[in-house]
Amino acid sequence: MTSARHQDTGRYTCSGIHKNRPVKTELSNFLHLTVNAKKPKPLMTQVPNVEKLYVGEEVVFSCGVNVSSGWEYLWYKNETRLLIDGNSFSIPSATSSDSSTYKCKAKRGKTIFNTEYSEVRTLHVSEIPVPSLQRKTPWLDVFPTESVKLHCEVKSSSEWNYRWFRGGRGLQADSSMSGGILSIHSASVTDSGEYKCRGRHKSRSVSTKSSSGLTLKVYDEKPIPVLMQNPAYKEMYVGELLSFSCEVNVSSGWEYLWYIHGNQHPNSGSTYAITSAVTKDTAAYKCKAKRGQEKEFHTDFSETLNLDIQVRPRAVMTLLTGWSDIFSTDSLVLRCEVQGSQHLWNYTWLREGQELPLAHSSEHTVTPKDDPNQSQYSCKGIRTGRPSYSTTSDPFKTKNLLLKRRVLLSISGCLFFGIVAVFLGCVVLRVTRKPAELEAKTEEPNLFLTMAELKARDDAPCPFVECISEETLAALPKDGEDNGTVCSETTPLPISSLEDQAVTSETLDSANNWLMSFK
Repeated sequence: MTSARHQDTGRYTCSGIHKNRPVKTELSNFLHLTVNAKKPKPLMTQVPNVEKLYVGEEVVFSCGVNVSSGWEYLWYKNETRLLIDGNSFSIPSATSSDSSTYKCKAKRGKTIFNTEYSEVRTLHVSEIPVPSLQRKTPWLDVFPTESVKLHCEVKSSSEWNYRWFRGGRGLQADSSMSGGILSIHSASVTDSGEYKCRGRHKSRSVSTKSSSGLTLKVYDEKPIPVLMQNPAYKEMYVGELLSFSCEVNVSSGWEYLWYIHGNQHPNSGSTYAITSAVTKDTAAYKCKAKRGQEKEFHTDFSETLNLDIQVRPRAVMTLLTGWSDIFSTDSLVLRCEVQGSQHLWNYTWLREGQELPLAHSSEHTVTPKDDPNQSQYSCKGIRTGRPSYSTTSDPFKTKNLLLKRRVLLSISGCLFFGIVAVFLGCVVLRVTRKPAELEAKTEEPNLFLTMAELKARDDAPCPFVECISEETLAALPKDGEDNGTVCSETTPLPISSLEDQAVTSETLDSANNWLMSFK
């Protein structure tokens, strides 16, 4: 059969006929011939059965026809026949040049019957990756008891296990190494060193090169933050601006905690500012730092700074223009003084809260020309030392003083003209009453007698030099009896007439009114 067909399938036998004699052999054994309708297709396999192969790996291809026998195999790379015999061939150490497509087919017999081509196998040969070593903890300089995590990974692949090295020596695998992560839960000085990692394929004998190194530094003690005050005065004054700064000079990633009188303050920044100091800001200030998320690490406390906020010296403004001067001048002189301070002060004057461009004198004169609106004035002390300024004095309203001045001038004017009117009235009354009084006046007896006149009168009292004996006093009549002639320094002068009584009564009334009338 030069070209078998499917209908040639069947059981075949034969017998022999002698060439010269009519002799015929028996039938031979039966042979069954199967003619397949289609050509067979070889099955091509690859070990390892992966598309991605790493440089240096070995790969083996096999080709086989599952029907019949006697096959010879032909190999092709990128449609080019390879000079390889046998149903398999290997690449003992793959290189990037081995990346290609591979297929095979089979042949047999003198007629060189060829099967169909096998499925195409595509081979990718790549360099062995180098793992990437990264820090999961943001810092590589740590302190005792602090935690550290390092992560080793071959990117875009989960087919690797990892081995860790410190200082070139392999670390024994334990629970701290999992999934490419090395965890140091409580660092110590012995954990310091350069760390590297290396990957090994989970299913093939492929190992990566070592990663780049990361150097871990573990300090031997906890850090102490540095607390500073700006400005660094021991005494601060009300209204001043100041700030505290807390800083750890090593490593990074710190969050700061503030404590005032031992109580934690919600501020978390590296600075704590007081924009306008008050006396209640007097306190003891300190700070510390922390970092870490899964496990927080705290530094020791900083030194304590004691802040003392003092009240500023008080400026007092006084009016130098006296009440007597108010009537004679239109200007007012104001004086500013810082009370209770031994320092030398200059002074700033303010009108309606705005600073006046004046010399820094302790006195200021206000005139209607300079201040027609009658403004409100205040002052404060200034100096180059500390405190640099005092409190602002209580305001002084010039309008109030001028109003009082007008009121006083009005009252004084009324009093002056009232006194003048009374005086003129008295003069007029005196002039009009004098003639009538002269006509009505009668001669009044002289109440004051000379010594000679007293001796000449029988009813006159005895002279003051006359002595009175005890017998005479005993013979004097009692109260209610008739008056005698005995007298003393307290003995009243005798009054002999009604006219004399009237004069005496008038004299007594006048004496009661602090005036003595002599007639």
